[in-house]
Amino acid sequence: MALVNTRKMFKMAYDNGYAVGAFNVNNMEITQGIIEAVAEEKAPLILQVSKGARKYAKMSYLRAIIDVVVKENPDIPVAINLDHGDSLDTCRQFVEAGFTSIMIDGSHLPFEQNIALTRQVVEMAHPHDVCVEAELGQLGGIEEDVVGVDDVHAHLADPEQVQEFVKKSGCDSLAIACGTSHGAYKFKTEPKIAFDVIEEVGRRLPGFPLVMHGSSSVLKEFVDLINKYGGNMPNAMGVPEAAVTKASKMAMCKVNIDTDLRLALTAKIRQVFAEKPAEFDPRNYLGPGREAIKQMVKHKLHVLGCAGKAAECS
Repeated sequence: MALVNTRKMFKMAYDNGYAVGAFNVNNMEITQGIIEAVAEEKAPLILQVSKGARKYAKMSYLRAIIDVVVKENPDIPVAINLDHGDSLDTCRQFVEAGFTSIMIDGSHLPFEQNIALTRQVVEMAHPHDVCVEAELGQLGGIEEDVVGVDDVHAHLADPEQVQEFVKKSGCDSLAIACGTSHGAYKFKTEPKIAFDVIEEVGRRLPGFPLVMHGSSSVLKEFVDLINKYGGNMPNAMGVPEAAVTKASKMAMCKVNIDTDLRLALTAKIRQVFAEKPAEFDPRNYLGPGREAIKQMVKHKLHVLGCAGKAAECS
């Protein structure tokens, strides 16, 4: 199967009450762990590339890895998405590179400017059959070059704005700030997801796919491993998986996961180094890291409810 955009994926997800996992990729091992899990669970897949990933690995390398994923897994519908595009020019570069989905993040701009920027990206991308994701409201935390707000509940998406935003911008999906946050240190106290906002936005935009950013759960097993083997991650806290599942059964059709991938890889590498201090072969520590990613992603596909849904999204 060739690369697909997210249009059919989101329709199936919306109609059947689940979300598609969108996983960020930075290198071969992370990508392999993700696709091995997805192939075994027969789930649809969105692979995401951020500005930081492109800086680290170069677009040509990442695209080549993704091309292999598509070629070797013809039964898995795969979309590739630019995560947090910051300008029209950046978005154009990713469209020209063959991406099937573009996320333009104008959430830091005034409302009308956000609409205008998103509209420009839509007008550029749609002739190439590329879907456009936009963002309304602001998240907390830090993810690469994206620095969020301190009080996430003071910057939630305004349900009264969503209809105007979607109509004027022409976007295909909308990431809404609903109390989540980027990074491993998302919250200082028990997180409270604004399900009332999700519900009201869904009511005002019937049938329209929403997106949940900052959704890693910062799984305790990996934080504990990191800390056990020389790390220092006190008070790391993420979005409870029960909350992610609940949102996935609402209008959230895409859920972004990045931090949990990093934690799984780092935890296993630290464990190998601690238990086998003479180890110097990268295959012998990246391999276990890749396997940890695979098992974590398999688990996440069930949290999202998209395991076994590949065929209906094809």
